[in-house]
Amino acid sequence: MNVLDIINTAIAEHRTRFAFELLPPLKGDGMGGVFAAIDRLIGFDPAYINVTFHREGIKQSVRPDGGIDWHVVRRRPGTVGISAAIQKKYGVEVVPHLICGGQSKYDIEDALIDLDFLGLHNVLALRGDKSQNEKFFMPHPQGHSHAVDLVRQIAAMNRGEFVDGEVEECHHSKFSIGVAGYPEGHEESPSPEADIAALKAKIDAGAGYIVTQLFYDNARFFDFVRRCREAGIAVPIIPGIKPLSTLRHLTLLPQTFGCRIPEELEREVLRHREDPKAIREVGTEWAVAQSRELKQAGVPVLHYYPMGKADNIIKIAKAIF
Repeated sequence: MNVLDIINTAIAEHRTRFAFELLPPLKGDGMGGVFAAIDRLIGFDPAYINVTFHREGIKQSVRPDGGIDWHVVRRRPGTVGISAAIQKKYGVEVVPHLICGGQSKYDIEDALIDLDFLGLHNVLALRGDKSQNEKFFMPHPQGHSHAVDLVRQIAAMNRGEFVDGEVEECHHSKFSIGVAGYPEGHEESPSPEADIAALKAKIDAGAGYIVTQLFYDNARFFDFVRRCREAGIAVPIIPGIKPLSTLRHLTLLPQTFGCRIPEELEREVLRHREDPKAIREVGTEWAVAQSRELKQAGVPVLHYYPMGKADNIIKIAKAIF
C-alpha cells in the first residue's frame, strides 16, 4: 500500500500511527539483529518502517613506493535488499532511503527499477551527508546536487521517463515520495525563509509528505508547520523523535543534527551525569511527553529514530499507542 495513503487514512480517522527507522547491519552481520529489533516493535502496528541508506566509507593505504591509494569501503549491505526482506517477512510497508551522495543518476535509476520490481513503492528522497573525506558535500559527477533533483527523477520515472530520455509507455512506476524537513533549519541554509523555499520546491517537484529531523522542543515543530502552511505547503508533516539517551548527546546531537536541547532537559540530564541509566530514563520520559502532546495535536504518524536500540522506543510506544 502507498505510504501516503496510509498517512491520509490516519488523518481521516483522526488517528496517530507508529513508525520507526532502522539502520542496515554492519558488514558481516546477518538479518538476525534487524529481525530481532522489528520483532520487539511489530506489535505496535507500525504504519511503515524506514530503512536508512549509508554511503560507502573511504580508506587510504600506502603503496610500497610511498604513494597513496584510496579505496571505497562498503560497511553496510544494500538498503534495497534489506527492505525487500523486511516487507516479505512482516507484510508491513517499508520505506527505503535514496540519497544523492555518491550516486549517479544511473545508479539511482537502477535502484528504482529494483525497488519497483520487488514491490517496494515508497521511498524517502534525501541529499545525504558529505562523505568522510569531504569538507563540503560533493555530488557524483553524473549525480544530483540537491534532494529536489532526486525527487524530480523519481517523479519522472512515475511518468515512464528515464535518465537517457527514453519514455516507456507500457509501465509507469508508482512511487510515493517522502522528503526531509528541518524544524530548526538545515545547517547549510542561509535563512529560515530559504529553508522553507527549498522544502516547497521538493513538494512542487512531486513529494507527497514530509518527515522531520529530530527535535526536542515541540514549539519549534508547531512553528515549522505554521511556516510551511503559510508558504503553501499542504502535505502531511510527520514529526521525527529520537530519545536522548546519553550524557554525550547533549553536545553530539546539536553538533550532528543542528537541534537545540531545551534548558529543562539539559538540567535534568546533568543532574544525573553520574548515572547513565537515569539519563536514559530522563530522555525516554521527555520523548513520552513530546509524543503525548504531538498526538493530542493530531499528527498522523509519530516517526521514531531508535538508532539501533529499541528498548526506549518500546517504553515510549507502550505509553502512547
